[in-house]
Amino acid sequence: MTQFDSQIANALGTDLPSHDPRIEGDGSLPSYFDVNGLALASISAASGELAALTGADTVTINRRHALQWFDMTIRPQGWDLPGIWDPIAGDYPTADGWIRLHTNAPHHRDAALRALGCAGDRETVTSEVARWTGTDLENAIVAEGGCAAEMRGLADWQAHPQGVAVAAEPLIAWRDHGRVAPAPKDLQGLRILDLTRVLAGPVSTRFLAGFGARVLRIDPPHWNEPPVEAEVTLGKRCAGLDLTNAADRSRFEELLSEADVLVHGYRPGALEGLGFDPAQRRALNPGLIDVSLNAYGWSGPWAVRRGFDSLMQMSTGIAAEGMARAGADRPRPLPVQALDHATGYLMAAAILRALRHRTDSGRVLQAQLSLARTAHLLIRGGAQPLSDGMKSEGAEDLSPDVEHTGWGPARRIAFPVTLDGKPPQWPEPAGPVRRHDAVWRRA
Repeated sequence: MTQFDSQIANALGTDLPSHDPRIEGDGSLPSYFDVNGLALASISAASGELAALTGADTVTINRRHALQWFDMTIRPQGWDLPGIWDPIAGDYPTADGWIRLHTNAPHHRDAALRALGCAGDRETVTSEVARWTGTDLENAIVAEGGCAAEMRGLADWQAHPQGVAVAAEPLIAWRDHGRVAPAPKDLQGLRILDLTRVLAGPVSTRFLAGFGARVLRIDPPHWNEPPVEAEVTLGKRCAGLDLTNAADRSRFEELLSEADVLVHGYRPGALEGLGFDPAQRRALNPGLIDVSLNAYGWSGPWAVRRGFDSLMQMSTGIAAEGMARAGADRPRPLPVQALDHATGYLMAAAILRALRHRTDSGRVLQAQLSLARTAHLLIRGGAQPLSDGMKSEGAEDLSPDVEHTGWGPARRIAFPVTLDGKPPQWPEPAGPVRRHDAVWRRA
């Protein structure tokens, strides 16, 4: 058991019985916060819901592999992964502290450079950032449509209007969208329309794809995420649609009407702006389970702000607390993007819980989660002395199977979860986005 299990169970709801996984083995990630407990609790929640839905007798979690799956899991054989970060992305000293720039997407990099008014080499960016206060530069980059986060302390975030708003939100916000005729449905063949990007949403649908769901990921024409595509496309069909194009909109409406679940990570108002508000989605598909993700929470002044895990760690005080406790001279984030991964498994748990409700009683549910609220869960668990790290990875950590990805052969860390002794079986190897037609995978 971890300190987070009961809070997650209450967030999912106590009206349906769940299943307690058995955790085996050892391992630890070095952190000043209880990342280990958060990882195990979130994976346990998704796995317990999966076992309850499928009727599995035993669900087992390998602790070491669970922690490894909170990081990159793919090991290329004879080829190289792209670098995780754009050359400009990272932490920079400002006139009064630190700020993190997130520039992996070209339009986000362009926004940051417009705000700074400089060329795109790191030396020039460093010099220009140092002229700004953190708050002023953060506001300027956000105003340009970019992504940045000033480093704040824990107390600063707790007093900030957005921190106050997030603290008042539930970990999972449920909304009832009516009822349909109950119909038995397990995960086998469940149709999930995935509109999420790096990293939490894709983690949730990757998990579900491994245990039988048919996941169809849809990306707009010009979106790419090379550093993580080999991680997050596993098990999924990946298609492209332009929702400003009439023919593509028509195809999307067909897919939406056929889906069991819609998972999306658009900021509040974005889908509405494309003509697919909640009422329209329900009109197209009254039984649709709707699970959505936001970065900075669903209320407060920053609800529409773009955000990522690394920015959330700066905003909420996690990186500052790590820096102070380590006696370091720069921000000290968590050892992994734990907010993304944990939120992803909580999203998977919410999807499975909603499916159980629709199957048992016909209730149709919507669930909303956010990276900021997961950060609040972790922070409330308290800071701690630095936990130990794990022994080095070995061949025994890898799955025996070779995955023939879109870039070449690869191995992966063995997945931590088994149901009645059986591991997941992903129907598609990882590959680039938009490589498939926008149609469901056949059984």
